[in-house]
Amino acid sequence: MSTPLDIVVPVREGAANEPLRYALRSWAAHLPHRRVWIVGYRPRWVANVEHIPTRQTGTKYENTTLAVRLACENDEISETFLLANDDMFVMHPVTEMPVLHRGPVRKVEAYYASRANGKYLRGLRETRDLLVELGHPDPISYELHVPMPVQRAGMLTALGQARHLDVVHKRTLYGNLAGLGGEQIRDVKILHRAPRGYGPDSPFLSTMPDSFAAGHVGQFIRRAFPKPCRYETTGRR
Repeated sequence: MSTPLDIVVPVREGAANEPLRYALRSWAAHLPHRRVWIVGYRPRWVANVEHIPTRQTGTKYENTTLAVRLACENDEISETFLLANDDMFVMHPVTEMPVLHRGPVRKVEAYYASRANGKYLRGLRETRDLLVELGHPDPISYELHVPMPVQRAGMLTALGQARHLDVVHKRTLYGNLAGLGGEQIRDVKILHRAPRGYGPDSPFLSTMPDSFAAGHVGQFIRRAFPKPCRYETTGRR
């Protein structure tokens, strides 16, 4: 088995961030890794992690891009790391994190175009256009809500190519430029409160604030990881 990687997770400012608590519990239980690096805001209850503080003065897209850039520039972080969000849960043990993708960007674009026309969709299209210019005529989307293996130098190169974009789909840009390939799955983010779209065999899950706090999926995740882990201050449940 290969050497465990560091986990890098950008964290927004404010709030107790209960999803992060359960994400950390899931990683401690099921995802082999060396260290956890929080980039941005570290809640007071978090323990035994590395921390890179940032000033979060931009949009959420700009803030996360800054966080990823700082992680990639930090030589203390493993050369390849797992890029995660604070609401990504690993529900079953894995020996190492696989490379996963969402399929062709054109199909993901069609999905979002039928529902909204905001900054996220604009960023998708601009990232796709950049990839086409760089020789990837039918790029793959890596915008899944699962941890993703990232090589620091490769991601820095990708971010350099997209420095003119304010909403860059970092995972997709990096994954295509690095030629990651991988296995296609549907996205695991549960948007609703109803008990559908996942089950006991789901290897990965992600949530929205409402579905975590008030939905069946939030209850499901909390029941799966009832005990504090090494990344929480002593005695806090």
